[in-house]
Amino acid sequence: QVQLVESGGGLVQPGGSLKLSCAASGSIFRINIMGWYRQAPGKERELVARITSGGTTTYTDSVRGRFTISRDNARNTVSLQMNSLKPEDTAVYYCNFGGYFGGYWGQGTQVTVSP
Repeated sequence: QVQLVESGGGLVQPGGSLKLSCAASGSIFRINIMGWYRQAPGKERELVARITSGGTTTYTDSVRGRFTISRDNARNTVSLQMNSLKPEDTAVYYCNFGGYFGGYWGQGTQVTVSP
């Protein structure tokens, strides 16, 4: 059984940085798309960033230039470096392997940006 475990969330002041990491346990092979989603209270889950096995990245407009997604294919890990954080970045962040539909999801990690 595949499990994704996130780490690195927490409380940070506006303008600060956090790095989220996600590691997979269990048998998992050839995951093309790895990504990070987030869900704020009262809002739908949205894509933050995703990366293909070849390294092609996609970012939602609100985080482009501030967040960087990376992955280690050999270790089946994906990370999200978040800089210049804003209060509107506050949400539960979820890592995803394999796409929104039918993929694997982590349990979520809370990121709170507040003075």
